[in-house]
Amino acid sequence: MYGELKKLKIEAFKDLEYNEKADEFTVMFNPASYNQKYEVEYEEAQGQGTTGTPQKFGKIKPQEYSFEFIFDGTGASGEAIDVSDEIEKFLTVCGKEDGEIHRPFYLKITWGNLVSKCILKSADISYNLFKPDGYPLRAKVNASFVENIDDALRTAEEGKSSPDLSHYRIVAEGENLPLMTYKIYGDPQYYIDAAKINGLTNFRKLKTGTTLHFPPIKTT
Repeated sequence: MYGELKKLKIEAFKDLEYNEKADEFTVMFNPASYNQKYEVEYEEAQGQGTTGTPQKFGKIKPQEYSFEFIFDGTGASGEAIDVSDEIEKFLTVCGKEDGEIHRPFYLKITWGNLVSKCILKSADISYNLFKPDGYPLRAKVNASFVENIDDALRTAEEGKSSPDLSHYRIVAEGENLPLMTYKIYGDPQYYIDAAKINGLTNFRKLKTGTTLHFPPIKTT
């Protein structure tokens, strides 16, 4: 059974910690599909006197997502919009420089089980239907976003777990604090400490997409 229709949402934030929300944009139509690029970087490490070039693991690069968004001002969908205005709003939220922070906003895309903290990499806009006076009635935007997670957080998410290292985790759907502390420290009893560090009052109900900090501890 299908759930309630929810449209893809792009939230804009002024800070890298995603605390100060500035604006948001909700798409007119959900994309029919999207692409996710997962790339592993290797370095060639050829030994002296050998002909082979074994690939030495470097890092997992930030993931990229690409979408095709449709803007329709014909009214056929029952929603009347000005295509130029909507595209301008999309660009203002996602890619234009903000005068206060002197850079484009930090973005968070939410749709279904996709929760990505990212930035806009590029937007290719095509206009394909016009009014007699030349104003656009329909357009599509092929937008590419790149993950915006610092190396410490991404390394933690890649599964390098050790109790003597500082860890950052993004809460997945259905996770709770005892389970997360068990995965990191090998013992769920540290959930109380983690709750205090992250200022949580209800450790049983964690908000999906929230980034939590798990500091190094000494385990016995």
